[in-house]
Amino acid sequence: MATSQVETVTTGADKAKLGVAAALVIAALAGFYLLGKQGPYAQWGVLVVGIAAAFVVFMTSESGKEFIAFGRDSWKEVKKVVWPTRKEAIQMTAYVIAFCAVMAIFLWLTDKTLEWLFYDVILGWKK
Repeated sequence: MATSQVETVTTGADKAKLGVAAALVIAALAGFYLLGKQGPYAQWGVLVVGIAAAFVVFMTSESGKEFIAFGRDSWKEVKKVVWPTRKEAIQMTAYVIAFCAVMAIFLWLTDKTLEWLFYDVILGWKK
């Protein structure tokens, strides 16, 4: 059984990029709240530009590149999925609903049987 190990090496520059991205998000949020008197356009403009800049910096880091690769691999896997037809989906939904109804009836009957057994037969408490 062969296992492959992935070793992640984080450089100082990569850590700095992540720090800058985090600082840009914090600055964008601070700018949003500090520019409250300037109007909503200024607030939202600073927020959108700051988060976009943080996103660009993050995507240039190793973590961002791994995130992009993960997204590509995930999309390839989603394309491999064989989705059920409408008829199959309706049939499976009907099976689940029928099973739930049967189980509900079974549990209700079990509850009532145990209630009758304990309260009426064993304890003799008549309702």
